[in-house]
Amino acid sequence: MQITSEKIIHTDVLIIGGGTAGCYAALTLRSLSDASVVIAEKADIRRSGCLAAGVNALNAYITKGHTPQFYVDYAKKDAAGIVREDLLLTMSEGLNEVTRKLEDLGLVILKDEKGEYVARGTRNIKINGENIKTILADAVKKLDGVQVINHLNITDYIVRDNTMAGALGFDMRTGTAYEIRAKAVLCATGGAAGLYRPNNPGFSRHKMWYCPFNTGAGYAMGIRAGAEMTTFEMRFIALRCKDTIAPTGTIAQGVGAKQVNARGDVYEQKYGLTTSQRLYGTVRETLDGNGPCYLRTEGITPAQDESLLKAYLNMAPSQTLKWIESGKLPSQQNVEIEGTEPYVVGGHTASGYWVDTNRQTTIRHLYAAGDVAGGCPQKYVTGALVEGEIAAKNMVRQGLSDASGLDEAQEKAILAEKVAEYNAALGETDSFFTVEQLEEAMQKVMDTYAGGIGSHYQYNEKQLALADEKIDQLMELAAHVGASDYHELLFVYELRERLTVCKVLIAHLRARKETRWHSFAENLDYPEQRADWLKYVNSRMDEDGQVHMIYRDLVPGGETYEHTH
Repeated sequence: MQITSEKIIHTDVLIIGGGTAGCYAALTLRSLSDASVVIAEKADIRRSGCLAAGVNALNAYITKGHTPQFYVDYAKKDAAGIVREDLLLTMSEGLNEVTRKLEDLGLVILKDEKGEYVARGTRNIKINGENIKTILADAVKKLDGVQVINHLNITDYIVRDNTMAGALGFDMRTGTAYEIRAKAVLCATGGAAGLYRPNNPGFSRHKMWYCPFNTGAGYAMGIRAGAEMTTFEMRFIALRCKDTIAPTGTIAQGVGAKQVNARGDVYEQKYGLTTSQRLYGTVRETLDGNGPCYLRTEGITPAQDESLLKAYLNMAPSQTLKWIESGKLPSQQNVEIEGTEPYVVGGHTASGYWVDTNRQTTIRHLYAAGDVAGGCPQKYVTGALVEGEIAAKNMVRQGLSDASGLDEAQEKAILAEKVAEYNAALGETDSFFTVEQLEEAMQKVMDTYAGGIGSHYQYNEKQLALADEKIDQLMELAAHVGASDYHELLFVYELRERLTVCKVLIAHLRARKETRWHSFAENLDYPEQRADWLKYVNSRMDEDGQVHMIYRDLVPGGETYEHTH
């Protein structure tokens, strides 16, 4: 099997990833300009990305009596100071407006008898969000001048003189290779799941906290193109309901459930209440012989039981089914909790592209929004929408012009070279290893040597050095793995993407000589938090695949950072 045909498309803006940020960026672009837009989506835009199955709350909202600065302060504290306050503030200032627009598009937001949104805590509001993604996708499909190409896997950027010129990819169903030339590109792909061995092995390995189809593709393309990345060492590890890996916040905030150990002791205050501290406390209590750990739901009211059953049907039905199948409602049995494997995801932590306040990366005319944009943690759904909007507005404000200087012959040569690469993988019939075997080997390496579940999220310098060495070996093997069809070709590239992200993640874990976030980055050689590491750890990969570390001072509150290129 080989690539069947080739297409070259010209557009003003290419959006890679038709998820939350990508959809909203397209809506913004068309509301402010007549720019032509192509959205390249690996799956199908109606049910792709982290919102595919829906959500039951918007976790980033400025509730009554609070200000955007209140949200900035919360996120900064939760991240132990390693944030870009300028990014957090510009994001926070737009949260309520994008929420209003979502409601105008048809999202059901719960309201009280006064007609005000029902809050869940100080930063969240309740929604009926099982169809939130289809609402966004349907709004995009109604736009003139926007072409959505589903099942198109983008594999590489086209960069000339540190300026974006477009991207390359292939259609997984037809085998058509695409070159999409664009005057500006927005990377709105997801973060990286599947780097580490998951909680549930075998046929249940997909049952994880983060979307299993988010492989770090956007990160990997930027890394290979020489974009500067930030704070990969601030991994995200979710505290979840055991086995189902369902959210715990709905229980903790919805019914005020405390974290307790097997002896019934409330331990959350003992370790702290930040996201990483809640996880760390659970790990420590288990290691100290006080596990398993739970969210204490025994004794809640029948109304609260019903509320939890309904809430989880919106986003994690397996948890509701588990309660029903066990014959015990939450009020009759505490909910056991555990940590997931680590992820790299900029929607919850500060990992991702190093961007300016307009969400432009260090590559000119390449923007990042949502989970791939670094420096701005705790953005969740609404924050991703805002970042897509900010990027789109800046594209319009700057004006869209082709600065790449590529002519028709060069375009064809670029595509031909990539097609030859695709066909080499499709023509490889003597691969000694399969993609699945190499992926499992990668996950074992990361779990054992780079702070996975099996090592209680802990690591030291010697282990990280071994992890780096072994990932290099796997990258060499992955370069020669074959595919029998286009779907398998997708898996080949996803494996390579994950390995690239692993390489950079390990470099970041090695570079931060402290433990700033327990469990998220638990460095046994440097177990304390240190004031001299209150800085950004950034990186850039050169053409030879070497990762070079860059250390940047914090951007003070009230100031903004802009690239000098």
